Amino acid sequence: MSTQTTASVSTHILDTSVGRPAESVAVSLSARGGSREQWVVLGRSATDADGRCTDLPALPEGTTHVRLDFETEAYFHGHGHTQGPSRSQKRAEAQQDAPAPRDSGAFFPEVAITFAVSPGEHFHVPLLLNPFGYSVYRGS
Repeated sequence: MSTQTTASVSTHILDTSVGRPAESVAVSLSARGGSREQWVVLGRSATDADGRCTDLPALPEGTTHVRLDFETEAYFHGHGHTQGPSRSQKRAEAQQDAPAPRDSGAFFPEVAITFAVSPGEHFHVPLLLNPFGYSVYRGS
């Protein structure tokens, strides 16, 4: 039986498009004490060379919900992942002999993961990330 009164959270990010950890992704941790409460930002961090945030703050007693916000846009730009032209833009370009405008933004400029926590438990939430999709799960 655990003697902890609060939950704890950790995370890491793997860029599945290259099979490596995602380094230097900004992450913020927010918490609230019930579904009707306001979010309170507890801290911000960035992933290290191993894709991990090792310095997320402890959760306050009474926390029931947690949100991890990953700022993925800067990461994607830094690694050459940008959203290219759509099919309709390519057709327009071919018909007009003029370059179609390219969207320089990431398809997922941010990822927000919200989950429920229980006192005394540790919650590890990995993010598997690629330019056009992501997946999360409760790890160990």
